[in-house]
Amino acid sequence: MTTPALGFEPGAILTRDQIHPVLGGSSYAGICPSVEKRNVLLFSDSKIGERYGYRDGWLAEDDSIGPIFTYTGVGKRGDQTLSGGNSAILEHADKGRTLHLFIAVGKTPGSDTRTHRYIGKFKVDERKPFDIREAKDELGQDRNVIVFRLRPLGPHIRETLDTLPPAPSSRFRFHRTAGRLARTYRRQRRQHQQPTDVNHVEETRDALADAFEERETATGGTLVQMELSMRNSTSQLVFDLYNQTNNTLYEPTGSTASESITQALAQLLHARRYLRSLIHDQPLHLMVLTPTLPGEDLRDLLAEHGIGIVYQNDSGGFSEFEGNTAASNGTSGRFRCVDCPMPI
Repeated sequence: MTTPALGFEPGAILTRDQIHPVLGGSSYAGICPSVEKRNVLLFSDSKIGERYGYRDGWLAEDDSIGPIFTYTGVGKRGDQTLSGGNSAILEHADKGRTLHLFIAVGKTPGSDTRTHRYIGKFKVDERKPFDIREAKDELGQDRNVIVFRLRPLGPHIRETLDTLPPAPSSRFRFHRTAGRLARTYRRQRRQHQQPTDVNHVEETRDALADAFEERETATGGTLVQMELSMRNSTSQLVFDLYNQTNNTLYEPTGSTASESITQALAQLLHARRYLRSLIHDQPLHLMVLTPTLPGEDLRDLLAEHGIGIVYQNDSGGFSEFEGNTAASNGTSGRFRCVDCPMPI
């Protein structure tokens, strides 16, 4: 179900007095749901975002599906939550609503009336609806914000001015609670969805990450979310589990199927190119976190790339296989078992 034909097209410059009679919604909020018109209106203003250390905009790089516009949720103090306007964005498709995006561009001549460019119709990215990032609130305190990933539906305007600038150098940011919060929000969202095989795998992955973080924290480790901004790119790599104490990055999987393991491998190899520049008194370790021990062929694949395995054993604890790569001289990799409950 989508919105009926509009009285204006993408690229039109409009005031809110012109917008709301057509699309509905309140005339003051940044996120404006309309029950009657079956819409959710999104208003983006870079000047407001910059006050709090974020900016909405297009990613410069398309992914395998197409372009993505990132839009930061509502909430000026404390952690943003999936309620109110943020819930309206996330649940728009379930409620038969269409997202309409507008970007502030100026004022009408001789007045203080704001004008907005209509960008087009959008939907939330089904594969990854949002990221959790750290930013400042209006009191200058650190907090978590929700950054929605929006995909255009049909005709839209994509201008250079609205595209995020690429990072001039690779940067690392470490967020204390964002990873666990992201998993909590994903779990809440799944509770309102029909059970599927994909949801089951995602639930297994998030439960595994929670259990492992609890184990590591109890033994003195400091696990945080790592956000990696890559040089000359607006895309980011986000990892929920980085142990700052021993310089170890973990990529959890919801199964030990070949597809899951190779996806985790690709993520870790991508990150390793940049993590080598991270200054730490411990050598870098890369690990795949799995719900059971993967098969021998996949273990060898990871070992060839110097990537170890942490898996949940039959007692509910965690056992570790360390990757020891010898790929450079053509020999196969081997693992060293650490704290294994029984020979493998």
